[in-house]
Amino acid sequence: MLTRRAFVAAAGTAAFSVPRVARAEGSKTLRFVPRTDLGILDPIWSSSLVTRNHGFLVFDTLFGQNSAFQSSPQMLAGYTVEDNDLTWRLRLRDGLTWHDGEPVLARDCVASIQRWGAKDSFGQTLLAATNELVVQDDKSFVFRLKKPFPLLPNALGKSSSYMPAMMPQRLAALGPDKQVTEIIGSGPYRFKPDERVPGAKAVYERFDKYVPQPDGLASRVAGPKRAYFDRIEWVTIPDAGTAAAALQAGEVDWLDLPSVDLLPLLKSQPGITVRILDPNGQIPVFRLNHLQPPFNNPKIRRALLAACDQSEFMTAAAGEDPSLWRDHVGFFCPNTPLANTAGLSVFDGPRDLNAARKAIIDAGYNGEPVAFLVASDFQALRALSDVAAETMKKIGLNVDYQSTDWSTVQQRRYKKDPVDKGGWSCFFGAWDGADTLDPAVHLSLRGNGAEAWFGWPTDPRIEELRNSWFDAKNLAEQKALAMDIQRQAFVSVPYIPTGQYFQPTAYRSDLHDILDGFDMFWNVKRA
Repeated sequence: MLTRRAFVAAAGTAAFSVPRVARAEGSKTLRFVPRTDLGILDPIWSSSLVTRNHGFLVFDTLFGQNSAFQSSPQMLAGYTVEDNDLTWRLRLRDGLTWHDGEPVLARDCVASIQRWGAKDSFGQTLLAATNELVVQDDKSFVFRLKKPFPLLPNALGKSSSYMPAMMPQRLAALGPDKQVTEIIGSGPYRFKPDERVPGAKAVYERFDKYVPQPDGLASRVAGPKRAYFDRIEWVTIPDAGTAAAALQAGEVDWLDLPSVDLLPLLKSQPGITVRILDPNGQIPVFRLNHLQPPFNNPKIRRALLAACDQSEFMTAAAGEDPSLWRDHVGFFCPNTPLANTAGLSVFDGPRDLNAARKAIIDAGYNGEPVAFLVASDFQALRALSDVAAETMKKIGLNVDYQSTDWSTVQQRRYKKDPVDKGGWSCFFGAWDGADTLDPAVHLSLRGNGAEAWFGWPTDPRIEELRNSWFDAKNLAEQKALAMDIQRQAFVSVPYIPTGQYFQPTAYRSDLHDILDGFDMFWNVKRA
C-alpha cells in the first residue's frame, strides 16, 4: 500500500506524463471524468451518486429542487390541492417527449412513481400516505391521500438518490428489483447505448425535442435546463495523475473529484478552475450488515463505533488541510437545520482501543470473518476503508479485506447471504450532504429491516420517531425529534458516521455557468 507521501510523489510524476486520452473534437463536445466508472445505469436500481448524476442527464422529474431545497414544477405545468389537502391534481406540460419519440403521458408518470416509491425511503412514506394514485387523462393524474402530506413536491422533486426519475410505462412496469433494459427518459440529453464502453466511456447527445421549463432560474435541478453541448462524453480514467494531466493538456474538460493530493498542482495551472460545488460536502457512511455476524450484535457495533476516530478518517480522505473537512459529525449534515450534538460525546477524547477490544470479547465475538468490501477504484472510499480496516484489526476483529471496483461493490451489497456464501459484513459509501438533511431523504438512517438500505437495520424506535417527524407542526418539533433520532442511532448504530469532507472539482476555465450542487451539465457553456 502506498503511504500518503509516496502517493503524492507518484501522482505528481504521473500528472506531468502524457496521458493516453484522445483529444476531443470540436467545441460542442464536453469531456468529463467521473469519480468512478458508471457501472449501473438505472437510477432506481442503484443509489450510487455516479448513477444519480447520470440519471439527471437523461431523466427528468415532476418537480425540481433548487439550491435552497425548495421544490417547483419541472415536468408539470402546475397542480392543485383540494379536499382539505387530501387531493393533489398534477398536470403535465405540453410538448414533453420520450427519447424514443413517444409522448410523455400521465400513465407513464404514475407507473414511474410507483416503481420509485417502492424503493426510495421518501417515496415509501409518500405511497404509505396515499389511498390511490390514478390517471385522470393523458396529461393529468391524481393523488388521493389518507392524510395531508405537504412534502409531496419535495418527494417528487428530490435531487438525492434514489432520484424520482420519470420513464415510459413499459420500463417502469419492470418494478424496482430489476434493472431497466433501456435507458429512455425525457431529459435534456439522450444516452447512447451503442457508444458505451463499460469501464471506459459513456456518451450522451443533446435531445433536440427537449422542452425546458419556461419559468424560474436554473438552480440545482429546478428551472430551465438548457443543453448547450451537442455531445457529452464521460471518460473513465482510474489513475489520478493521468486524469490531472489530461485536464492540463485540454484533453478532458472536467474532473469530477480530482485527487486531493493533486489540488495544489491543479490550482497553480493557468486555464484550470478548482472549486467546491457543494457547500454541504460529502458525508461518508461506514455501513454495517445487521443481518450477519459479527455486526448483527449491537454491542459489537457500539464497540467499533467507540474505536473510530473521525479525524483519522477525514485526514485520509481529504488531506491535512482542516478547512476541507469536519469531525464530530453526527447523523445529519452539519450546518443544516436538523444537525445537533446529541450523542456526539462518543467522539470526545482519544480512542480507547483496549476498552473496545475488551467490549468485543465481552460481547461474545468468536473470530467470525469481517468481509469488508472495498472500492479500490474510488480514492476517497479506499482511503476511508484502509483506516477502518486498521481500526478493526487493532480491536481484534478478523478482517477479510476484499478489494474490488465500485461497480462490484454495488452488486455485492444486494446479497443477504452469510459471508461464507458470498455475503458481506461492511463497506464504505458516501452521500452528498443534501442526502442527509432530514429523515425524509436519509436512506442510511432507516430502521425498517428488509425494506431498509443495504445493511437492513431493524430499529422500531427510529421508525417511530421518523413517522412523528413527518407529523411535526413546526421546525422546533422537527429539531427535537431529530435529536431523539440521533440519540437512538448512536445506540443501534445503523452505520458509523466518520465526518464530512469538501472535495473540490476541477475544470477548464473556458467552461462557464456550472451550477452549484453536484455534477449537472445543463446550462454549461464554453466561452
